Amino acid sequence: MATQVIVLNGGSSSGKSGIVRCLQAVLPDPWLTFGVDSLIEAMPKEGAGIEFGADGAVHVGPEFMALEAAWASGIAAMAHAGVRVIIDDVFLGGAATQERWRRVLDGLDVLWVGVRCAPEVAAGREIARGDRVRGMAEKQAQIVHQGVVYDVEVDTAGAESLECARTIARSVVSDSR
Repeated sequence: MATQVIVLNGGSSSGKSGIVRCLQAVLPDPWLTFGVDSLIEAMPKEGAGIEFGADGAVHVGPEFMALEAAWASGIAAMAHAGVRVIIDDVFLGGAATQERWRRVLDGLDVLWVGVRCAPEVAAGREIARGDRVRGMAEKQAQIVHQGVVYDVEVDTAGAESLECARTIARSVVSDSR
């Protein structure tokens, strides 16, 4: 079966977005991308059930979980309709988040990708970006991977986005069309 969905999981500032852009360039077919950052940007500033602490901690409540579940179901529906999809996410709940994705993506051929980055490297990128609460990258660097099972892992502290994308692309099973 051909890969229909690629799920990238990594902490904030780990390099997922750069890898996603490179994947779209190196994969032979069109792939749509959906990132949790876009979901958060689409939410209202108040009442969405997500809070960013001054120390970089992220707290989500039932409102966020309901919105995220609907978003994930919509992405899965597109994949079930034949669209190839790349998901850029941050598994704050580690294995529990992966299990939620597994349920919604049931019946699809999914490639699970861990995007790792040393906490100090991610923290440096976070400072350079200037658009994140400081401390988020370091807090998430390890916790998002707890209990998560991957098909492929890349480390952006020692490899550029294009190199990581090529590593991932080698694991994507193409259609025999």
